[in-house]
Amino acid sequence: MAEMMNVVAIVEDSLVEVKKVKRPIPKTNQILMKVHSCALCTYEQRIFKSVVKMPLPFVGGHEIFGEVFEVGSDINPISYPIGQKITGRLLVACGECYYCRRGEENLCLNRNKQDNPQMEIQGLGGLGQYIALDARQVYKLDNDMPLEVGVFTEPLACVVNSIEIGKIELGDDVVVIGGGIMGQLHVMLAKLRGARVIMSEPDLARRNHAEKLGCDIVFNPLEVDPVEYVKSLTEGRGAEVVFNTTAVSAVAKQAVEMTAPLGRVVMYSSQHPDIPFELSANHVHDTQIIVTGSVSPTVRSFTKAVNLLSKKIIDPASLVFGVYHYSEAQKAFEEAINPKTMRVIVAFEDK
Repeated sequence: MAEMMNVVAIVEDSLVEVKKVKRPIPKTNQILMKVHSCALCTYEQRIFKSVVKMPLPFVGGHEIFGEVFEVGSDINPISYPIGQKITGRLLVACGECYYCRRGEENLCLNRNKQDNPQMEIQGLGGLGQYIALDARQVYKLDNDMPLEVGVFTEPLACVVNSIEIGKIELGDDVVVIGGGIMGQLHVMLAKLRGARVIMSEPDLARRNHAEKLGCDIVFNPLEVDPVEYVKSLTEGRGAEVVFNTTAVSAVAKQAVEMTAPLGRVVMYSSQHPDIPFELSANHVHDTQIIVTGSVSPTVRSFTKAVNLLSKKIIDPASLVFGVYHYSEAQKAFEEAINPKTMRVIVAFEDK
């Protein structure tokens, strides 16, 4: 008789339920993770609120942390001992398309396909007590790592990719637009790169938090003109690097305008709704600014995030708003969509 497990499924707009499904059996090249915790990313939040449409029911979850529970016959048990703390890169890449072959797995043409035959309810599957992962998806973490920290591997990896695209140099002025989770992680990594970091954020609590993390200057974009204020700090040039971590398209235009000649602006966040803005070709021509984007983590950035957390170079614990048992998943989702909260985590450890 098949072993059963609990999963948290989005069943309709703004409603989740705990469902019983069969526990996956790892294939020969797989590792069965016992999930300790899963953070609720904006991806899951948008599906919960029907901003992103998915066939329901849907088991989301990709910011996961847990331990090795069982390994397939082809897995070396010395390399992956039972109980080893691990995380997983669930946004898998095919390894065969044009972008995968260029080492840009985050742009894989076949990424995010929800067609895993092992899952009774489709989705990424991290919001469940167990998940079977191919060995190439699994990354070992420090065994002393608490569940509140391990779930940050994937979001930190996304930000590592963004920071590397931004090419921050020592002494640069860096603007981070938006003080949510991703904005705060950008602050932490930009400081490691030796930048003077400036945050644009209307919420006072988020500005204060950024300052505690080392942000040099914070300001309220509702009280001053953001572009003119940044230029006033930089002798009229603008910032060498600007990261837009918000989903507001009007802010994306400001990001371009506050970027210094030869600078780089990274559109980190997807836009909801995506409202195009005007971009002067002459402005780009005359200033040689680079307008680019950053989406998902590469294998390289995921590995760096593992090292940053395991070696305690980055500590994101202050970004956790609350941890809820999976039986309280409805409350967890409701808290997660509140713009006043930081990261909300669903725990699968028994009470």
